[in-house]
Amino acid sequence: MKKLSILFLSIIMISTLVLAACGGNSSSTGASEKESSDSASGEGGKRTLKVSIGVNDKHPEYEGAMKFKELVEAESDDLTVEVYHSGQIADDRSAIEMLQFGTLDITIPSTSPLVNFIPEFGVFDLPFTVPNEEVADKVLDGAFGDKMLEKVDGQGLVGLAWWENGFRNLTNDVKPVAAMEDVKGLKIRTMENEIHLDAWKALGANPTPMAFTELFTALQQGTIDGQENPYPTILLSKYPEVQKHVSNTNHVYTPFIFLFSKKIWEELSAEQQEVIAKAAVEAGKFNRQRNREVADESLETLKKEMTFTEIKDGEFEKFQEAVKPVIDKYKDKIGAEIVDEFLAEIDKAK
Repeated sequence: MKKLSILFLSIIMISTLVLAACGGNSSSTGASEKESSDSASGEGGKRTLKVSIGVNDKHPEYEGAMKFKELVEAESDDLTVEVYHSGQIADDRSAIEMLQFGTLDITIPSTSPLVNFIPEFGVFDLPFTVPNEEVADKVLDGAFGDKMLEKVDGQGLVGLAWWENGFRNLTNDVKPVAAMEDVKGLKIRTMENEIHLDAWKALGANPTPMAFTELFTALQQGTIDGQENPYPTILLSKYPEVQKHVSNTNHVYTPFIFLFSKKIWEELSAEQQEVIAKAAVEAGKFNRQRNREVADESLETLKKEMTFTEIKDGEFEKFQEAVKPVIDKYKDKIGAEIVDEFLAEIDKAK
């Protein structure tokens, strides 16, 4: 009897273990399938996306960011967007690094800071290459633009769309600039960018790299003679208070690039990704339109507050010829293939 009891208990224990094992395998398989599904499309859930931009809340880029917020929140109950302007979170380079670490969702910088991470983005700094906005649109919205967006992937970033900062133009407090010889000797503030520095040297100027936050004071004190920026930035930064002359040099066309943290992107659901990607493109179109409207409006205001000088006919060719050695110098550093492709796409789009 005792032996039968022991045998009976043993059978029960073995049966329990078998059932537990079967149940465990079933549960494990279910969890594995869920994890696989989550890693493929992200878990989704409610999220607040933070956007960091360097310009102030009067700039067309800020209007574009608010348009992005409107579009996303209209299409998704799970996503809300907060926009931080004027570098409240970080400057452009630091914001890019925060995206890489997954501590910030979105930033929309000009392409120049990206050169520190991806040398090929120096192609957008090459002077006197893009003749007008229509050509810029064709190049950026075509295969070349898509190729450059994909290049950020290896840096822990997702490139979603092209926005617009616009053409950079020259102001100074010394004399009207209508021809290349008028540039000679001018002390001009530039971004801390080697291509920009060498381009202005090739034109005969005395370029000085300087942080944007120090620029107004330097102009006010006469430490430098002039600076170069898009018309809206010139007006919003109140440079007419410390500068007399403005010229339509249009020497560099600078796009903004809409960047998302790859680390955070992979946590989103496929539906959330689709909403964000579509909104980034649509808001970018809105930003371009507004930027061009505001640039025209800004120039009209600048003409009332400063002396506007049109670059003489035939002078742009002289500018282009003068900076050819700069393009040749940086071609290999940027990537000869990328430079050749960029210039070919510009010629095709003209």
